[in-house]
Amino acid sequence: MSNAEQNNNKDAVVVRLDHTARNEARSILYHAYRDDPTFQYLFDHRKPGYDQRVRATIRELIDLYVEHEQDAVGVMMNDTLVAVAFIGEPELRMNLADQFGWRLRMVLTAGFASTRRYLDYHKTIQALLPQPQAHQLPLMGVDPKHQHKGIGRILLQAVEKLCEENPRGSGLVLDTGNSRYLPFYESEGFRSLGKVRLGDFEDHVMFRKVVAQAG
Repeated sequence: MSNAEQNNNKDAVVVRLDHTARNEARSILYHAYRDDPTFQYLFDHRKPGYDQRVRATIRELIDLYVEHEQDAVGVMMNDTLVAVAFIGEPELRMNLADQFGWRLRMVLTAGFASTRRYLDYHKTIQALLPQPQAHQLPLMGVDPKHQHKGIGRILLQAVEKLCEENPRGSGLVLDTGNSRYLPFYESEGFRSLGKVRLGDFEDHVMFRKVVAQAG
């Protein structure tokens, strides 16, 4: 991190999030994923109602992870939440197709075609995950007004620290359809597990080994 980024982030505070942060998290993640190539492909940004489908998907995913009591962390600046991440525990190889209530809500709000594409995509990602089990990072985003200031690195390092405190996981898995983020993830020690072809681009699945802290 540059000196300028350090100066900009001197007031950044990492916090654990609970259900009371849902609305703020939804807003941040909506703006983070709205222009994401993977979301644009899965939820067909060329068809009317794309924004609604993105909002519905973000809402239902957050609610699902809160329901399963998964960890969430955020970064606050001047008492304002500016970045969030939801972490799936190693034990939770969540099969979304078996989450009937979630699947039904997705079909009703995001539509059948988008739900089917997302489930197929998720299944492909699951098949690439390493053994033994690893933590997963299904949702992570920084408020657009605070991007390119080092907040994302602070957030990701907070996630990594949380994973290190869990001795049951072998590492951390994330994916991105935006190739410009690859150097950032590689600088944090992530390596490629594989790629998923989505239309005319590839979604990159990445893994970082995490060494559990001694108890």
